[in-house]
Amino acid sequence: MATVTHTTASFKTSQAQNAKGEIQPITLINLSHNYGERLALDHLTFQVRPAEIFGLLGPNGSGKTTLFRILSTLMVPTGGQALLQGFDAAREPNKVRQQIGIVFQARSLDLKLTVAENLKHQGHLYGLKGAQLKRRITEVLSRVGLFDRAKDAVETLSGGMQRRVELAKGLIHSPSVLLLDEPSTGLDPGARRDVWQYLHMLRDEEGVTVLVTTHLMEEAEHCDRLAILNEGKLVALGSPFELKSQIGGDVITFETASEADAAELSQKIANRFIVLPTVLGNSVRLERDQGHKFVTDVVEAFPGIVEGVSVAKPSLEDVFIQRTGHRFWTEAQSNAEEQA
Repeated sequence: MATVTHTTASFKTSQAQNAKGEIQPITLINLSHNYGERLALDHLTFQVRPAEIFGLLGPNGSGKTTLFRILSTLMVPTGGQALLQGFDAAREPNKVRQQIGIVFQARSLDLKLTVAENLKHQGHLYGLKGAQLKRRITEVLSRVGLFDRAKDAVETLSGGMQRRVELAKGLIHSPSVLLLDEPSTGLDPGARRDVWQYLHMLRDEEGVTVLVTTHLMEEAEHCDRLAILNEGKLVALGSPFELKSQIGGDVITFETASEADAAELSQKIANRFIVLPTVLGNSVRLERDQGHKFVTDVVEAFPGIVEGVSVAKPSLEDVFIQRTGHRFWTEAQSNAEEQA
């Protein structure tokens, strides 16, 4: 039995290492999870590097929340492994919890307690006490710019400041990995910028590895690398710049009066110019070098069917469309988001 355990541990450690033999903060190996017959995560395999801000980008139902729960040790996957600092999230949850800090989307603060009291209680959960805990509270509050509000009740703080207290809670035990679920939810643009400023500071000055889930394209642009998920599958992995560079050329969208017209235009463009456009409702989308010249060629070749045109540089939305064949947000998802 001892020999089997040693072999398993050695295999696990080797899978969590990079080419230099260094343990990676997060390693997924064929990670899968299903809810009955619905597959929420489909054999995900990738690594998160030390001291990087890594984003999980995807629409509702893409698997982000399921993956976050598995990494947080709140859920056991039905297949594969999730390793954090070399420890298996399913088999060694207590060891994993010592390595990670977590900031959930839902508020976890006691509004009636002061900022310092919230951190004190969090520190006790990790065995911190006395002078060590007091020193750590001072350090993390200084880090998030709230040292002067330590004695204020949390309920008196703005939403952005409360989010920074949440960050401080997640950092109180000096984790090597910080997990954040939709960190900008409910924040105004200024507070959102502040949160990202602190995350970059943590990465640069303390070497903390940060993993965030988000459905916001502009937020994903702040990440060093991204894993783009769709229906539980990994559809793209890389830095925002790398992913957009893979599009090639300009992104051209032709608007028509109806879906039938869009289908007709797509077929005509494909036959005439030997390209593969994508039909998205009333629109026809494709990538092409020197897009402005191509637009002129299409409009002249097929007069009367094109009602509008846009030419733009590639975005993360375009990456998603290219990899999946549909928009990031469907109409149903957009309506649900507005009603939420």
